[in-house]
Amino acid sequence: MFAVFRKPKTFRLRALHSQKKFGVAGRSCPEVLQKGCLHFQLPVAGSRLCLYEDGTELTGDYFWSVPDNSELVLLTSGQTWQGYVSDISRFLSAFHKPHAGLIQAAQQLLSDEQAPLRQKLLADLLHTISENIAAETRAEDPPWFEGLESRFRSKSGYLRYSCESRIRSYLREVNSYASVVSVEAQEEYSRIVDIMCRELRAAQYNGSYFDRGAKAGGRLCTPEGWFCCQGPFDVDTCASKHSINPYGNRESRVLFSTWNLDHIIEKKRTVVPALAEAVTERDGREVAWEYFYSLLFTSENLKLVHIACHKKTTHKLSCDPCRIYKPQTKPKRRRPARKCQ
Repeated sequence: MFAVFRKPKTFRLRALHSQKKFGVAGRSCPEVLQKGCLHFQLPVAGSRLCLYEDGTELTGDYFWSVPDNSELVLLTSGQTWQGYVSDISRFLSAFHKPHAGLIQAAQQLLSDEQAPLRQKLLADLLHTISENIAAETRAEDPPWFEGLESRFRSKSGYLRYSCESRIRSYLREVNSYASVVSVEAQEEYSRIVDIMCRELRAAQYNGSYFDRGAKAGGRLCTPEGWFCCQGPFDVDTCASKHSINPYGNRESRVLFSTWNLDHIIEKKRTVVPALAEAVTERDGREVAWEYFYSLLFTSENLKLVHIACHKKTTHKLSCDPCRIYKPQTKPKRRRPARKCQ
């Protein structure tokens, strides 16, 4: 009975399938519900109010404890609301085939939103659903190619080149280490590097890792171009679930350049010095260049990681001593000739 003497509570109200909100004030739950139904032209019978945040139903006992300007969702008979997850679920259901209506709805939500965290979430979502992932050529998506040389005519072609460039830089590092190797071992070291170089040329410098058009076993992404962070060198997966599609738009392409192909067993600290040492101390044994090749240039020892998952600390991992040299074949013993009886 004291409710009539209290200041009316204010809320932001929207219907389940409407992104538009309007301000409403009232001294009771039925009053707010009635005003909301009148505004959205919905039947009062069977309708109820829920908190947008977590889906809690607003009742008379709970009414006065809710903070002013809380966001409410008006539900009619048979409708449900589970809080934020409901909005997320609705967006995800249309994620793979976003249409103009979805983009417009996200833009409307963003324009009305004041909370910084939700602004960021909406901006990121809008950024994602606005991507032109399916487009492949320069003619289909000119903005994606801004700042790139005219010789790049397709997204896959550029990203393949991007991966090749990284692998080529690893090869240059290996080659430059020849000056550190002892004079006696330099010729053999250079010979092994030449073999690796020919192998890389044949494999097109493993550029297929970034090419969504490559065969499943040769790429690190989905057929649509989505890459998932493989986590730091010392764990099996990425706890943050980082992902990116550099095929989507120019910004994603630029951001993808900050992702790293991280050597699990470190290239500069461990693998290259181990190769040089193996050549120097081979003493008649044959260096297993294929093993070092796999550690330096292939996904056997490379993990694609988001910049936040790229640990710059010493990995403290070493090469497998059993795989540094090729197994030596023992000469077969001749059986003594049988004497004729």
